[in-house]
Amino acid sequence: MSVSLDQIKELREATGVSMMACKKALEETDGDPEKALDHLRKKGEAKAAERGERSTSEGVVASYVHSNGKLGVLLKLTCETDFVSKGDEFQELAKDIAMHVAAMNPLTISPDDVSENLIEKEREIWKEQLINEGKKEAMLDNILAGKEKKFREEAALLKQPFVKDPEKSIENLLLDAVNKLGENIKVESFCRYSI
Repeated sequence: MSVSLDQIKELREATGVSMMACKKALEETDGDPEKALDHLRKKGEAKAAERGERSTSEGVVASYVHSNGKLGVLLKLTCETDFVSKGDEFQELAKDIAMHVAAMNPLTISPDDVSENLIEKEREIWKEQLINEGKKEAMLDNILAGKEKKFREEAALLKQPFVKDPEKSIENLLLDAVNKLGENIKVESFCRYSI
């Protein structure tokens, strides 16, 4: 199937991917722009995973202070090169994530980072609640495992829905930036202060 130059340009503007890759994706998906975008994202995620192994020794410390002056965040976002770290897109990404941290108050960066002590305390509470609800003993382990997974994801920055676009998680936001900027990007740390 042949695709028009306008279709290719639109897909390129939406993704930042090369014209040839856009053309190929559109041809492989019979000119459907949504399927082509999904196709490119799937390919891009593979590239992002490869980039995930590369060192991130540059970056920025971004800050966000809420208008009332009673809430603030410092966030360290890293990338591979000084060139990317000084770019407007990277700077904006860091500010957006800092603002998200202020709004959503995550406990950790990744679900694996949630403290085992906190999980144990929560499991005790959940177990007692389930017993009080009359759940059968045989079902408790499965229910507790599901509750733990959900709790870890809600507490972790990377798994939270982005406040400006709840259709995307912070992890997906970072993947999109990795694909667009062509470098590994990581949230190294954050600190949220409130009065």
